[in-house]
Amino acid sequence: MTPTPADDALHLRGRHAVVTGGGRGIGLAIAAALASHGATLTLMGRTRATLDESAAELRADYGVDVCAAECDVRDAESVERAFDRARGEHGDPAILVNNAGGAASGTFMDTAREAWDDMLALNLTGTWLCTRQVLPAMLEAEYGRIVNVASTAGLRGYKATTAYCAAKHGVVGLTRALALETARRCVTVNAVCPGYTETDMHDQAVANLVAALGRTEDEARRMLLRTIPRGSLTAPSEVASAVAWLC
Repeated sequence: MTPTPADDALHLRGRHAVVTGGGRGIGLAIAAALASHGATLTLMGRTRATLDESAAELRADYGVDVCAAECDVRDAESVERAFDRARGEHGDPAILVNNAGGAASGTFMDTAREAWDDMLALNLTGTWLCTRQVLPAMLEAEYGRIVNVASTAGLRGYKATTAYCAAKHGVVGLTRALALETARRCVTVNAVCPGYTETDMHDQAVANLVAALGRTEDEARRMLLRTIPRGSLTAPSEVASAVAWLC
């Protein structure tokens, strides 16, 4: 967690921010960064206990209002219920961070249709569903900040991750197109594209490479690090800082 800034740095005071996948990892770091600037928060995710624990931590550390809403971004009805709860608690969101996502590895021919559909639903369709929940009010208010957490996999290809790369490329394309639609209405739409980050998702990526390519864990970790120019993982706080700046 970062220290609470002086009052003159509370740029987001009075703004309601929704963070999907906000209970842990990058999402929790983003929520903390937004809270440090005074934002009122709704954390969304699939595990209620994790959400409640993180919400309590943010309230204690930053003194902001935080609510938790269970949400599976792959499911339209779940998304609608979660955003109804968020609006009921804090009003229309002025900020949406589409952070919920996940990765699965497998060569192209080893990727089953179910796995393909799940990667697109979790990473791309979920972003579309959540954005549709907030955009009308943002356009009416002529103010909004939408930040999509994509990936370097949205900018280049990686072996044995075709479904994930396709989904994240879709998120980048969605971001670029929607940004052009909303720019004149003072609604900004941006994407951040982190590489491998110090979260349990990185551990899963290592496990996926071990399973898909038959490498040892050390070999898999070295493979991932070779894709990063500085040779070290990104910290969640670094991603959070970029997101907060965009908001």
